[in-house]
Amino acid sequence: MSLARRFILKLSCPDRVGIVATVSNFIASNNGWITEANHHADALSGRFFMRLEILADSLPFDIETLRERFAPIADDFGMTWHISDSARKKRVVVMVSRQEHCLYDLLARWHADELNIEIPCVISNHETFRGLVEWHGIPFHYVPVKPESKADSYAKVMEIFDENGGDVMVLARYMQIIPPQMCEKYPGQIINIHHSFLPSFVGAKPYHQAHARGVKLIGATCHFVTSELDQGPIIEQDVIRIDHSDQPEDLVRYGKDIEKAVLARGLRYHLEDRVITHDNKTVVFR
Repeated sequence: MSLARRFILKLSCPDRVGIVATVSNFIASNNGWITEANHHADALSGRFFMRLEILADSLPFDIETLRERFAPIADDFGMTWHISDSARKKRVVVMVSRQEHCLYDLLARWHADELNIEIPCVISNHETFRGLVEWHGIPFHYVPVKPESKADSYAKVMEIFDENGGDVMVLARYMQIIPPQMCEKYPGQIINIHHSFLPSFVGAKPYHQAHARGVKLIGATCHFVTSELDQGPIIEQDVIRIDHSDQPEDLVRYGKDIEKAVLARGLRYHLEDRVITHDNKTVVFR
């Protein structure tokens, strides 16, 4: 059974006395019913983070009016804030190259309604998965990326994303470096799965790097994409233990299982507005 429709408020601001009381009193004074509340005060940065879920039907007005009435409070406290509607499915544009496991997993979760999303299209720099994607009834866009025409390729990617009303772009093992202008256009909207426990072993072939270093744990990292390669704010991570008998091919095989799970969790946290970014770090209210 699906959950009742909720409005989700997330915010961050300089920490001070009265934030929780003011926000809670505002909601209560409008007969709002809070079903979930999370707070975090960061002593080092002096910043406060908050996420609330409010039953939409408990309020006497719509989401636009809620935003209008909350804005003065946000201004008073210097908040960075956002209110979303759980009834609106976010539109996830998936990008993939020639590694299939994360794409398969996302399509399976979408088909089973495990992710409350719409997938308006899949973009790839190879034709490999056209048949699979179109079998699911999803448009497939082949956008080759060649050294001499990268700017044109990414201009096309951005055009497709915008035309499809994309909310988030998921790099499901899309093995190309996203250009800075694209990162700047969509801050906090591009999510990547990196096959390493960042910040270790950035760039290509991290499992081979890990094997050469003799590590005992390998992992995967779901993070926001920024112009600095593999250095964006981290959303989710996980690891698995390995030993001296494992070869690089074994690490790749183990890693695929971690990558699928970490990407799915990280994407879910983002879709449910559980992630708040500040500087190059995240607060994730699980």
